[in-house]
Amino acid sequence: MKNVVKLEHYYYPWEIESSIAVWVDHYNHERYHESLDNVTPADVYEDRRNDILDQRAWVKARTLNQRKTRNLRLAGLTGVATGRKVSLGNSANWSRMVRRRTMLSMLRQEVMLLVSWISAIVFMVYEHELMSELSRPVWLGLIFIWLFSVILFSAMSVVRHADCLAIKFGEPYGTLILTMSVISIEIVMISSLMLHGENNPTSARDAMFGVIMIMLNGMIGIALLLGGLRFSEQLYNLQGANAYLVVIIPLAALGMVLPDFTISTQEPTFTSYQAAFLLVITFGLYGIFLLVQTTRHRRFFEDPEPDESSHNKTETDLITRSTPAHVLLLIAYLLPVVLLSEKLARPVDYGIEVLGAPPALGGFLIAILVLAPEAMGGIRAALDNHLQRSVNIILGSVLSTIGLTIPAVLTIGLLTGKSVVLGLPASEVTLLFVTFLVSMTTFSGNRTNILQGAVHILLFLVYIMLIFKP
Repeated sequence: MKNVVKLEHYYYPWEIESSIAVWVDHYNHERYHESLDNVTPADVYEDRRNDILDQRAWVKARTLNQRKTRNLRLAGLTGVATGRKVSLGNSANWSRMVRRRTMLSMLRQEVMLLVSWISAIVFMVYEHELMSELSRPVWLGLIFIWLFSVILFSAMSVVRHADCLAIKFGEPYGTLILTMSVISIEIVMISSLMLHGENNPTSARDAMFGVIMIMLNGMIGIALLLGGLRFSEQLYNLQGANAYLVVIIPLAALGMVLPDFTISTQEPTFTSYQAAFLLVITFGLYGIFLLVQTTRHRRFFEDPEPDESSHNKTETDLITRSTPAHVLLLIAYLLPVVLLSEKLARPVDYGIEVLGAPPALGGFLIAILVLAPEAMGGIRAALDNHLQRSVNIILGSVLSTIGLTIPAVLTIGLLTGKSVVLGLPASEVTLLFVTFLVSMTTFSGNRTNILQGAVHILLFLVYIMLIFKP
């Protein structure tokens, strides 16, 4: 206290009262006390001490196990602890052995790349034969599960390599790479569904609304609930969350609510002039946000309490290679996803048009498929008490979806002449408004708890109900 409060000059009683109050709050809620096993007095008073110590012991045991696994893996890669005597004198043989072991390890890790490319080739060559029996429910289900599974695991591999690049570039570039990789898959899938389907002009709108509901309600809710159960309260950067919301809300309103109230067309669509204008301002505002995120206000999107353990944890989970290798593998996984997404559009479109499935179900399936790896990353970050990375991933996905998908679908509509319905029905507009209102309340302070997570999950369940009973 004497090195903080007493060194300042105070001219009014309330100034020193305010300074003492800030210091007492820091002493009780933020300063770890060695005599209390390095927890705060508030943790002891609110009976969180044992939970925190148990969590630390669990993290320590997991970290030691990860380090041991990684060290043994690296030892096996370099010839140590393999039961073989390696002659270091013969440098050529040693180099060949290391390259061979490295190649075998890489092939085992990237086996999904072979599966995805084989699936893509099979569907390109035998598309007519495979798609001719979609009227049979069992065959339709098998084709859908095959395509869905391959695309899902390929997308997870894309995210894995994006995570490796994130380790190399750091935040916020790491999250940005991850988000762009996932959103590129989503744009391709929505575009394929739009170009293939004849009677579903709302597919793009349903997919975008599905992303907003899944991420802003489902994933935020699960992350806050699980993080709150484990850590009671979690800290994040308020300025970063507000920066996301201040761009998400107007872009979503302009793109998905405004068409309901324009009078230039009979349906909730835009005219060519309106679509071109919205395309330019959406893309421009998203570009300004990226400039703010990566340069001028980069600190807004960084953890308010930097912790090197996050970086070390990610490194032990992933084996990083050179940057060009990860870029090439990311593209190699992304290409079959692009090819197979067009094939997936056919059973999805068939199920919606012929089997009488809810039209919004197609957008929901696309959103679930694309967002699954990213959502798992956000939840994992919250469970590791790195809520800021979770916020960056989840809110970044929503913003990227709106900021890039709206220009993409409007461009397709302008070039092909297809009708693109972006306006939401009244029930979904209401749910969107409540979601934004709750999100603004959730991110109005710098700490979160389980109550906020429970409210978001409730809104997500309402969204699921409206899909089947609008």
